[in-house]
Amino acid sequence: GLFLVLGAVADLWYRAGIGKVAGSLAWRRLSGLPRSAFGTALAHAGLGVTVLGIVAVTTFESEHVIEMKPGQVTEAGGYSLHFDGMQPGTGPNYTEERGHFTVRRAGVAVADTWSAKRLYTARQMPTTEAGILTFGLSQLYVSLGDATKDGGIVVRIWWKPFILCIWGGAVFMAFGGLVSLSDRRLRVGAPRRKAKPAAPALEPAE
Repeated sequence: GLFLVLGAVADLWYRAGIGKVAGSLAWRRLSGLPRSAFGTALAHAGLGVTVLGIVAVTTFESEHVIEMKPGQVTEAGGYSLHFDGMQPGTGPNYTEERGHFTVRRAGVAVADTWSAKRLYTARQMPTTEAGILTFGLSQLYVSLGDATKDGGIVVRIWWKPFILCIWGGAVFMAFGGLVSLSDRRLRVGAPRRKAKPAAPALEPAE
């Protein structure tokens, strides 16, 4: 991933001659490069960012499955999750039990989230609505499981570091494609050559 990102920057760097010619000339060279060159660099860098995001998530993500009761605290990704309790709720076509969580870092509350178990009354279909918190490029997911006999509830917590790099890299790649397509040379194309007139057929000799 780093090789792709640095390689994309290095390609523009060397093509502009930065460090080898005067700064004003290097800037003119850089600004004079075709748009397809910048589009290619963006696409390659975006792929590198996506690769870094995939590696970070698959290597450093953590998952916790724990039974919690109101007032209990658990740790995930350097954050403390305080379970405040459950509250009933109703929607236009469902009923739900919502759990509230306060997220703290170094003892200071930084965010809060709700996670719910819903039951759609018409089809009697249960679903789970996870609480999602974003911290920089990382995300914290909180999902509710089944209630326990002693008044607790099973809570699933996922910490996915740098997961937004996966989507951000895809955006960079798409933007690189748009920049390349904006290059007039690719849109106009090479002019077609005019076809040569066919040679007249020879008449048979008498």
